[in-house]
Parts: sequence; C-alpha cells; structure tokens
Amino acid sequence: MHFVPPNVDEMGWLKELCESLDKLIESRREEAIVWLTELISLKSIQGEETEMQIRVMELMEHIGLNPKPSNIPNDIIYDPEYSHSDDEKPYDGRFNIVAKVAGQGGGRSLIVQTHSDVIPEGVWKEAFKPRYDGQRVYGRGAVDAKGQIVMMLLAVRALEELGIKLCGDLELQVVIEEEVGGNGALALIRQGCKADGAVILESTNFNVYCANRGALWFRIRTFGKSVHMGRRHEGVNAIEKMVEVIKRLLEYEGRLIEESRGYPLFEDYEHPVQLCIGIIRGGTWPSMVPDECVIEGGVGFLPNKTIELVKAELRQAILSSDDEWLREHFELTFPKLHNDAYEIPPQHSLPTTFHRAASAFGLPSKVTGWNISCDARLYAKLAGIPTIVFGAGEASMAHSACESIAVSEILNGAKVLALGIILWCGV
Repeated sequence: MHFVPPNVDEMGWLKELCESLDKLIESRREEAIVWLTELISLKSIQGEETEMQIRVMELMEHIGLNPKPSNIPNDIIYDPEYSHSDDEKPYDGRFNIVAKVAGQGGGRSLIVQTHSDVIPEGVWKEAFKPRYDGQRVYGRGAVDAKGQIVMMLLAVRALEELGIKLCGDLELQVVIEEEVGGNGALALIRQGCKADGAVILESTNFNVYCANRGALWFRIRTFGKSVHMGRRHEGVNAIEKMVEVIKRLLEYEGRLIEESRGYPLFEDYEHPVQLCIGIIRGGTWPSMVPDECVIEGGVGFLPNKTIELVKAELRQAILSSDDEWLREHFELTFPKLHNDAYEIPPQHSLPTTFHRAASAFGLPSKVTGWNISCDARLYAKLAGIPTIVFGAGEASMAHSACESIAVSEILNGAKVLALGIILWCGV
C-alpha cells in the first residue's frame, strides 16, 4: 500500500495536490451556496426527512455517484441501543442514504457519514428560509449538518474531477434521526456496515475529535399523597420531594465535574461534564397538594465512566437523601437518548491523518476530545470502527436561533476532507 504515486517526491506531490484541490473547490463557491440554501429550505425535522433525502440522492447522482436508499426496519425500536423520543414515527418511506465508491485494492477503507435531520425551528420563524449575506448562509441546518453534506459532496466531486483513483473503498452515508440519538446510524451498523475508519461530519471548526463525551437523558418521578390545600400538612407534596431530588442531583454534578477534571483530551474545558434539568411537570390544581411530579434532563460524562455507572450513580444520588418518604417513592428511568462516551488514542493513524490534512492547508486544528455527543460513539462502540469527528463551522451555532456557516468554512472543510480521504485510502 502506498499513499503517493511511486517514485514521486511526497512533499512536492502533496503541495501540488493541495493546490489542485484548492483551485477546484474554490471554483465551486456559487454552487455550494445554491446547494446549501436549497437544502436548508427543506424542513427535515424528525419524521419529515424524505424530501431532503431524495434531494441529496439527486445531488449525489449529479456528481457521478450511485446512491442507494437504505431502509430502516420498524422493529429497530426493540433494539436495546434504540433512542426513543416524544415524536416517534414509523419508518415506512423513511431511509438512510449509502453511496459506495469501490477502491482499486490495497488501501484502507473509510466511511464518511453525516446527517440530514434537524431540530425544529422553535422561536426562529425564519429557520427554513435561508439567507446569504455575502459571507455566511443562515438557516436551520446550516452548520448542523447540511453544510457538512455540501462539504462532503464538494470533496468527493473534486476527487472525481481530478481523476483520483482510491486504493481503499469509500462509503458515504447520510442518515436520519441523529438529533434524537442516532437511530439512522444504528440501523446501518446493525445492517453490517464496516470499514477501517469512520469520519463523522459535524461542526468541529477543523479540529479532529478522537473522543466524545457521552449523554444520558433521564426521567424522574416523585410520588406524594394528594389532599385539599386546607389539609396540606396531612398530605405529601410531590413537588417538594422533587426539590430535594434536584438538590441531590446538583450535588452529584459537582462530584462528576471534579472526577472528570483534567481527563486526557478534555483538559481545555472548564466544565467538561454537566447535568441539566430541562423539563418539569407537577400538579393539576393550585389548591391541591400534588401527588406526582416529573422532571427530565440529561447528564454529560467522559470516557472515564460507563453509561451503566452513570445510571447507578444517579440512583444513588437520590437514595443518599435523608428523606425516607422520597427514598421509597420515586421512579428513575432512561427511556430516551442514551449516548455512551468513546475515545481512541490521539496517536492513532486516523486522527493524525486528518490533522495532517488540515495542517497542509494551513488551517488551525488540533486532535482533542469533544464535549458534545453525536453518532461517532455508535461506530466506535457497536461496530468497532476507529472513529473521529471532523467538519466545518462552529458548534456554538448549532441549534441556535441564528445558525449559520461561512461559505469559506465549507470550502476549506471540503479541501481537508478530500485530502484526508486520499491520505487514508491511498492512491
């Protein structure tokens, strides 16, 4: 296996290749803007991704690929790794996309994956009305992750136009339901996708993430004894019991942060892990002592803890209360998102290859860990594939009411991705 043509000076070959990729991809600026604004206008929230997926397949065909829809079986909901959500839909007519580029042989294979689903618009009424201001494209999915789809298409098209024949096989995947926990990726993995490496495209600002923090969503119910307000002291207030639960959870967050501080690849984060209480519901009448209160939230954790350990620690945090009634009248469940943490060594050839590709174009990049969770852990944990996360744009823009990405970021990301594919798969 070789990474440069035989008998060719590697530095000279690499410099010439970078110049060719730079010139070709920069020439596609206007097309990138058109593609991205069109994709943003397609409201691909959970259950409504099909129009988006069809358009992505058309764009793949336009650049010479042969994409295939990959159906998701409805019985995937029984998979222990499936992430349930409040807005589940049947998978009839909904699908992932797979496009394969066969290599010549002798090289390493690679999966390049990203997702087409987006979160709802929320308060952002113009979320699906894309806008270009001369530098940045605004709209839901601009950075997470429709900009990454455009980046992938530009990169693969450049390889074709430059006549580059890869040694290793390349598989492109565009999945659905990443935002609710990775069910699209889970389906492809259960269907047997394999490779020597996987690159998950997300907004990393050209950093190469070889580790992700995990994310576990929880639901806690406290149960009380309902009575009229006039008999309040004869009842048990489930909301007041939940106040004690929240206190114990925040104490646990403090311990979790201290136990994770300084963990390799996550040293730069002041708060590498976190516990968030995002939903609370309790009571049905102002003058009635409530007999039930519910909270839902999430815990972020690093690879120093398994997801099962975090579950056990959450339960123990509640049981540590001195409130005997609470200890015997609560329910803790994990019915939704459950993303494990993962890591591969930063010295592994996959992250170092893509870091080298970013450096070749003079882009600031480092190999480190990401305090956000995504599909990467499924490929690393379930499929046993060395996996990194890479992409264009700032993660802080994702899910925001001003989500945007600079066109220059997409173009630069495409150059790095194209070069990274070449260096990994070989030519």
